[in-house]
Amino acid sequence: MKSIELGQIDLNLLVAFEAIFEERSVTMAAARLYLGQPAMSAALGRLRTLFGDELFIRVGREMQPTRKATAIAPGIFAALHQVRQTIQASQDFNPASDRRDFAIGSADYTSFVVMPKLLDHCQAVSPHLNFRMIEFEKDRVGELLEQGAIDLALGVFPKPSRQTHCLPLFQERFVGIARKNHPALLQKPLSIEKFASLSHVLVTIRGDTTGEVDRVLADRNLQRRIALTIPHLLVVPSIVASSDLVATIASRAASYFSALDAIEVFELPLEMTSWTVSMMWSKLADRDGANCWLRQTVKQYARSDCHA
Repeated sequence: MKSIELGQIDLNLLVAFEAIFEERSVTMAAARLYLGQPAMSAALGRLRTLFGDELFIRVGREMQPTRKATAIAPGIFAALHQVRQTIQASQDFNPASDRRDFAIGSADYTSFVVMPKLLDHCQAVSPHLNFRMIEFEKDRVGELLEQGAIDLALGVFPKPSRQTHCLPLFQERFVGIARKNHPALLQKPLSIEKFASLSHVLVTIRGDTTGEVDRVLADRNLQRRIALTIPHLLVVPSIVASSDLVATIASRAASYFSALDAIEVFELPLEMTSWTVSMMWSKLADRDGANCWLRQTVKQYARSDCHA
């Protein structure tokens, strides 16, 4: 049996078949599809050639389907339904009713400052949406976005990948945290030399032992002692609160930690530049309705944070 190439089939013929089958009239089918009767008659002729069967025969005032037409109808209807669903899903995204899992590439800092408000919003208006937060290596973020492993990424991206878009969300800066009544903080103002002499916690997902603070101190011929490196920001307050270690962290996170009775936030005695936290997504998903909604919602709640 000779195989039929899909590229040779006009999808409109299947739509015409559906209309004639349901209307039992070439005239009514033409009106349903906003076609002239000659055009619909021509489509029926092409359908008969394609399937090698009359498909519809006039019986009285109706066009009755042949046995072959009745046999192929369920498959044609199912195929058209699938095509319509696929097209509809690509165009429309209803956060109030759609069920969808989103994967967001994020370190614990960006998850900490963005996700609580985002989830609070979604629980109220998008109860069927689920989220997965995934840590990532910065040099792989473009690959992960292109593969669809993550829907978007949050972080600092000074050199965005070529096939991505990058949108700034907010500015951040460093501050220090220490335990209440830390002896170094009782001596005010805190000098840069005293600050460098303290034992420090460095939060780093790369596992290195040098941060931006160290580069600034090096310009002043100073060096600090990194007593602990750790990839998880959220454990830092408990470590700092129970020791003489201090940590330099982003101000948004520090403002939350300052609510703890045991933690004090202090200004650093050195000049440090602020940085931009951004959102990155693949150009392949730029027009996707669900991705557009996610980006807009993340932007809204990231920028609305009162601790910026």
